Parts: sequence; structure tokens; C-alpha cells
Amino acid sequence: MKRTKKERQALLKSTIEATPFITDEELAEKFRVSVQTIRLDRLELSIPELRERIKNVAQQQLDTVKALPLEEVIGEIIDLQLDEAAISILDIKSEHVFSRTKIARGHHLFAQANSLAVAIINDELALTSKANIRFTRQVKEGERVVAKARVTRIEGYRTTVEVTSYVEKEAVFSGQFIMFRSTGEGREGSAT
Repeated sequence: MKRTKKERQALLKSTIEATPFITDEELAEKFRVSVQTIRLDRLELSIPELRERIKNVAQQQLDTVKALPLEEVIGEIIDLQLDEAAISILDIKSEHVFSRTKIARGHHLFAQANSLAVAIINDELALTSKANIRFTRQVKEGERVVAKARVTRIEGYRTTVEVTSYVEKEAVFSGQFIMFRSTGEGREGSAT
């Protein structure tokens, strides 16, 4: 059943409100229209492009990264609550993949997760002491990797951070990072 422009735009607006990080390409596929139609609809509705939506959400939700400069984080942090939880997005481009297979090099997925584990630490210094990682499926060029980090334990100078990375809703990477912090002043015991 074909929707009217008004119906499509109302659905487009509610879809973007519910999932602000959805791409124009994903919207075009969902609504079975061209990417150009989605862009025109967004313009008419005064909905900013994806990059601007990400920045707007990030500015509202980010604590300040303390352990490293923001530009050294691999991926774009869109949510950060120090010593609690964080989320970053990494769009896999040609520079991230093997040229022959178009499969992402594992070190990019690791770097996204590891830098997020560093960024979540509420300390001026955070270093990776130990990492136990697992790749669960290949990631291809053009896919978006969303890494979600959660602090599970803080004991003195050690913080345990669990990171799971997803493409859409499918887990592609998981890791447990034991992080060293320069002060033992974080919350003690298990994190919630």
C-alpha cells in the first residue's frame, strides 16, 4: 500500500524521533522511496541530517572525557556517563577494510571498544591492563558499528568495563577490559 506524502512524512518524523541515528539510506529502504525523497522530506520537516542529529544528542548527554582527548577516541561518542555507561558509533569506510574482501580489520573494532573503555573512566589517567575479547561476526564496509560500554566493577585502582559492539541488533564484538586508573577514588564494589 502506497502512503501519501503527508502520511510518509508523519511516519518519517516519528521514526527519526524514536531512532535518531537511523541513516537516510535505511529510511529510504524502510519507506520504499529514494534517498533523495527522504532528504527532501527531512528538509520540509526541518529535520537535520544524521551527523547533526548525532551532535545534538551528544551535546545533551555527554559528560566530559577525562582520560584522553576526545579526538583520540575511535568512533564518535554519542553518550557518556563517567564510571557508568557510554556509546560510540563507527561507520566502516574503505580505510577500515581489507581492499580485496571489504571486511573490516579487527583492530578497528578493538580500537573503538578499547578507546570507549578508556573514555568511560572518571580519571585523568586510564590504561588498559587486560582485555578479553571476542569477534562474533565479520563487519563489512558500509556497516555502522555501535559500541556500548558499561562499568561492571570498580575496586581501588581497577575498573572492569564490558563492551559489546553491534551492527543493527546483531552483536559483532564483545570484550571485557580491566582498566587501571591513577586514583582509587571511584565507586567501590559492583556497579549497577
